[in-house]
Amino acid sequence: MMRNVVMILIMMMCTIGPAAVVALVGYGAVKAVGRNPSASPRILMTMIVAFIFAEAIAIISLLLVYNLFQ
Repeated sequence: MMRNVVMILIMMMCTIGPAAVVALVGYGAVKAVGRNPSASPRILMTMIVAFIFAEAIAIISLLLVYNLFQ
């Protein structure tokens, strides 16, 4: 029982971090496009790369947690 609770808490922490990064990057991108609409292609590309890295970190951390508690 306690093992399941610990696993749930660790998985929750592993997903909250990248979710916060995605939220902050999205907010910053919308704010940047609002200030300088002509730079939106560069901002969009940077935003997509940041999303990919954040999601990769989430997937790797969830895989590690799964392997640790297997």
